[in-house]
Amino acid sequence: MTTENIIAERRSAKRTESLQAVNPTTKTQLPDLFPVATEEEIDASVAAAHKAWKTYKQTTGKEKARFLRTIAKEIEQLGDVLINRAMAESGLPEGRIIGERGRTCNQLRLFADLVEEGSWVDATIDEAMPDRQPLARADIRKMLVALGPVAVFTASNFPLAFSTAGGDTASALAAGCTVVVKAHPSHLGTNALVATAITRATEQCNLPEGVFSTLVGGIETGQQLVKHPLIKAVGFTGSFRGGKALFDLVNSRPEPIPVYAEMGSNNPIFILQEKLKTEQEDLATMIAGSVNLGAGQFCTNPGLLVLQKSDTTTAFLQALKDAFATLQSATMLNEGIFESYQKGKAACIAAEGVSLVFSGENPSSDWKGEPGFATVSGKRFLQNNHLQEEIFGPFTLAVLCEDAIEVNAIAQHLQGQLTATIMGTTEELANSTALIELLSQKAGRVIFNGVPTGVEVCPAMHHGGPFPASSNALFTSVGTDAIKRFVRPVAFQDMPEMLLPKELKTENSLDIWRTVNGEKRRG
Repeated sequence: MTTENIIAERRSAKRTESLQAVNPTTKTQLPDLFPVATEEEIDASVAAAHKAWKTYKQTTGKEKARFLRTIAKEIEQLGDVLINRAMAESGLPEGRIIGERGRTCNQLRLFADLVEEGSWVDATIDEAMPDRQPLARADIRKMLVALGPVAVFTASNFPLAFSTAGGDTASALAAGCTVVVKAHPSHLGTNALVATAITRATEQCNLPEGVFSTLVGGIETGQQLVKHPLIKAVGFTGSFRGGKALFDLVNSRPEPIPVYAEMGSNNPIFILQEKLKTEQEDLATMIAGSVNLGAGQFCTNPGLLVLQKSDTTTAFLQALKDAFATLQSATMLNEGIFESYQKGKAACIAAEGVSLVFSGENPSSDWKGEPGFATVSGKRFLQNNHLQEEIFGPFTLAVLCEDAIEVNAIAQHLQGQLTATIMGTTEELANSTALIELLSQKAGRVIFNGVPTGVEVCPAMHHGGPFPASSNALFTSVGTDAIKRFVRPVAFQDMPEMLLPKELKTENSLDIWRTVNGEKRRG
């Protein structure tokens, strides 16, 4: 099936207002037009999602698992049509897109395994104690249940893995929620292809219409979507400005709902002196590569380096400059991101006390993000909160501190982060417990002797952090715990056995792990 045939399924000839995606490499509009959803269509999509949720939330773990695996299969069967379209809309290389497709499908299958096994519902049973003195205890049983329709806003920097069938959609569907996706304007064709795959999976699994839908539009479309009273949660990956605007809008609703927004982060790397002495060249190469990976367009891009002043640090900065000089610039995702990067980098360099060490030059008008880095003293950094603002692109700022006390002061001064990294020898790490404790207070993930780019999809992962890194530090957007964003606990007191959900019946026919009278047990 051709790109044109699949995309045609998402079109309507009755409307004139449409959007077009742009190829960032050629800076030309792609030919396909995607109609902007009307107010009536947004309302209809949400109403259909609510109606479908009433049925879908009752599906078994095995049925949801089959659905998620079928989505993965359908995405894979799109083949090169999907790969080529995602490349054209993002400017990302083929290997990156293929890898992202694998991550997307593996993530869907991971959630399929989770819900098929079933213990994720956290079933807890405290049986009645009628003879307890002085007061009898009622029979109380609790489990997690789906919230309802979820609005998902797709990311610019991951056209597949954090997009239409990405982690937010996968975890919401796994939880028993229906999903309405707001497509990213940069990935309209990619969204249409993946949406078609999900629709086919819905039909193959005999699920109700409305379990999944997607909408095309701008800011107004997103605003109407999250204000709809039948939407019960929001998933968002993007900028601080966009995430905060959604958060504020949702909290102005008569019934506020949870917004799980992954926003800005500088992902600081603290580099200790002995480590620098022994691995100077290797660290410079590794950090430069991490800063420039994907044109710096990762939410975990290391935007800050924190070091003590010394001859060793001076030598390291020269090695880092040499490493940056070998980097190749890459096309950024769209014009807006490119211009924002240029402005952010210029503002940082113009700040008092900041010294530019390296910056590539873009002699053409291409949207290529030239890598660069600058330095600033710890004192100046502490005085200027603007230096903590994320620069989304291949740029990092090295903060040079007078001593270990100032290093810890920088850590204490930091805003919330997705990640914080510390690099040191075994002995240095053992003597840095105060710094490690500070970083654990500031970040959702603390990394030792590695770079933050790259987020493993696994049960132990936490991809979130204190504000402004995310809107709710308690939850992750990556890994199996992401499902917990779209559920809530409900306790049933003295409910007749015949009415109890299977997960809470006395006979554990699902063979899931449950906590019964304080004891974790299965069977």
